[in-house]
Amino acid sequence: MLLGLLSESECRAALWLDERAIDSAAVLQRWPDLVQVPPRLGVTPDTTAVRGVFRAAILWLGQQATDEAWATEHLLLGIVASEDETALWLADAGFAADELARRIGSRYHDAELEPALSQPLMLDSPAPESGNTALRIIDAAANRAREGLRVVEDYARFGLDDRFLTGELKRLRHDLAAALEAWGPRDLLANRETRQDVGTTVSTPGELLRSDVAAVLVSNFKRIEEALRSLEEYGKLTAPAAAAACESLRYRAYTLEKALLTTHDARQRLAAARLYVLTDGAASAESFADRVALLVAVGVGCVQLRAKDLDDRELLARAQILRELTRDADTLAIVNDRADISRLARADGVHLGQEDLSVKDARNVVGPRCMIGVSTHSIEQARAAVLDGADYIGVGPTFASTTKSFAAFTGLELLVAVAAELGLPAFAIGGIDAANLDQVLQTGIVRVAVSGAIWNAADPRAAAAALTARLAAAADQPTSPSSSTRP
Repeated sequence: MLLGLLSESECRAALWLDERAIDSAAVLQRWPDLVQVPPRLGVTPDTTAVRGVFRAAILWLGQQATDEAWATEHLLLGIVASEDETALWLADAGFAADELARRIGSRYHDAELEPALSQPLMLDSPAPESGNTALRIIDAAANRAREGLRVVEDYARFGLDDRFLTGELKRLRHDLAAALEAWGPRDLLANRETRQDVGTTVSTPGELLRSDVAAVLVSNFKRIEEALRSLEEYGKLTAPAAAAACESLRYRAYTLEKALLTTHDARQRLAAARLYVLTDGAASAESFADRVALLVAVGVGCVQLRAKDLDDRELLARAQILRELTRDADTLAIVNDRADISRLARADGVHLGQEDLSVKDARNVVGPRCMIGVSTHSIEQARAAVLDGADYIGVGPTFASTTKSFAAFTGLELLVAVAAELGLPAFAIGGIDAANLDQVLQTGIVRVAVSGAIWNAADPRAAAAALTARLAAAADQPTSPSSSTRP
């Protein structure tokens, strides 16, 4: 459509485009894959994008759009206001819908125009009863979306004590309310016909049953997403800008569904995992097997193989030993950095640093059931890990370590921030031992990852057993009313 306007070099739209140095060559440079096809006279392409251009122009021009014959400047306004890739490109060149609307209004009516969002008009406007139908559907979908959001927000707040996810869901709910203003709450209410709604008497047995909390969450997230899709589709008939907002909200809901359900599942899977021990590959395979067997016997929750000095074959062999010795135990087998080794060894998980594979890329390697942990060194990284779908996070470094050097330490402050905000299982890392464990527990974090505290001890078995017992006691006797649910 933009190229069509430019092909009429004397039309007003082409002249206005020329003011911003936009010509056919500039368009083809931006979209080099465009292919010219022979024109078919008298045929106007009927596509979603073209209809969106007309609707966007009508939203700005209001009644004028039906009073006047359409000119090229009307179409240019529709392109600029359509909120697609072309509109963004034109915006970068300096075009703005309000400026174009004023120029058009000044030319035709000597008046400035504002968007007609409060009472949007439509091309080929449907009969009144059809418009009422759209508003009935929008009202019902809006109610479903709000109800579903409240259900999942309540679980994030009261079930997970997760301030971050609760805040994200609350923002989603408030942004939905803002989008719904485009249709007018009173207009929606006026079109509500609950007593005549045939759907109120249609139900299935499954609607009355939920097997567990996860089933409640899944059901309500689907309710939210389906309702947002309905708002988006029927909104295109009446308020395209609000429909686009609902599309964005739907994608945010997808992300939060993943984060909330991952947090729920990870807390169950790691419920008993309080002590997480890192070990290198040891001097030999036999020595490594002895180490793992010691940790399994004590009841350590997770054992991570971190052996950067081994070649790939040796690393895989150690990972397979780890897997074999933990197969029938409650101890989880984790491989550091290497998603490929973790998958080949069929380990329970892989742990990633900030410079390693992303959670998304690692998930493509290890599959859907393998746990993915992420080291985080700031509250922003911790939040990102939650939204990326990590199953747990390491938080630190808290203190100086005898097994790994750090340029800086995040200290206890980061542990406090994570414990207060996130419900995802979190392990404090970096220099933690029996001497400073109480300081860690006072932050609200009740899981720790250690290495030197075990392997530098005179009796590694006794050291591991002592830390396990202290962490278990801390979980049973929380230091504050909310600590029992802290990550």
